Amino acid sequence: MQRFILAVQHIGTSALTEIPYAALRQHRLTLSVLATVLIILSADTSIAADDRSPLVVVKTAQSDAVITQVPLTGTITSARVAKLSAEVSGQVETVNVEVGDRVETGAALIELDREIEQLVAVALQASIRQASAELADAKRRYQDARRLREQKSISENELRLREVEVEVDGAMLKQKQAELQRQQARVERHTLLAPFSGLISERLTEAGEWIEPGRPVLTLVAIDDLRIEFRVPQEFYSGINPQSALSVTLDALPEREFDGTIDAVVPVSDASSRTFLIHVRVDADDARMTPGMSVHGKLNLTTGRRGVVIPRDAILRYPDGRVTVWLVDPDSQPPTVSENRVTTGHGFDERITILEGIRAGDVVVVRGNESLQEGQQVSIQQRE
Repeated sequence: MQRFILAVQHIGTSALTEIPYAALRQHRLTLSVLATVLIILSADTSIAADDRSPLVVVKTAQSDAVITQVPLTGTITSARVAKLSAEVSGQVETVNVEVGDRVETGAALIELDREIEQLVAVALQASIRQASAELADAKRRYQDARRLREQKSISENELRLREVEVEVDGAMLKQKQAELQRQQARVERHTLLAPFSGLISERLTEAGEWIEPGRPVLTLVAIDDLRIEFRVPQEFYSGINPQSALSVTLDALPEREFDGTIDAVVPVSDASSRTFLIHVRVDADDARMTPGMSVHGKLNLTTGRRGVVIPRDAILRYPDGRVTVWLVDPDSQPPTVSENRVTTGHGFDERITILEGIRAGDVVVVRGNESLQEGQQVSIQQRE
């Protein structure tokens, strides 16, 4: 049996409806009826094509301040790093810390053998007691001489000699007391104390070693006062100030970005690299930072100019060097797109400056622009 097949296509599905040829004759379908069916099917297909218009996200190009973004690489450092050494020579008796230990200000880090110095202090204490006794005796003899002088029993010169003895013995006592204080201070210096709170990063001595003043024995790093040091090319020196915006990403936490504040600009250029140094502070919240970590930064410097700015995602680059964006025709309904060739400028904060090709107010496609065709109808999903 012959059959006449009508293909009815719907969005996403296809259904074939078979109508026997004899049934068509029986119901006497005319050509006009068939034409009507085909028109309906054609309209349905057109509606389905409209429904398949690609979804795009658009953004309006804006006139904004042009920013120069300078990529930087730096290192986390401590504002206070000290190589500690003893103030006196001696043999190391005890090392109280290990590498990695955290210490507080005034903590005893290393103790030297102080036995001989303590014996010297004991001898000075005995000498002070002797000088004190001699001074007391000189004062007694001077008082006796004064009474005898009142009675005209001794000469004025003899009285004066007794007075000088008091002064000499008193000076001797003060000298001995100063020597004892000096010796006690020397004994105290046989203990190396932490000058500030921090972390022991290096240990360069062991018990039993003889150390001299000036020889480093420990390295102490303050970890509560960290900063980032960046080397910046010298051509950007004039554009940097404490208000310059800077974002920082730790290599240990690449998924997080922190706002940085320029703490100091060191106006000394490195002649070998033609760079200068800036110190940056970061409020890292709960992020753990430690000296020596590498970081990356983006320094945003104002140029004083304005230009047309669009998101980077709107840009398409081709192997032949062409750079284009897709524009939405504002007068077409439904919306259609056209491709425009553009010249780009500085990029910053996921945006890029357009020097030629579009104007402020143009609507550009930022998502869904990978496979568009000239004059193609699109459906606008949302505006960023």
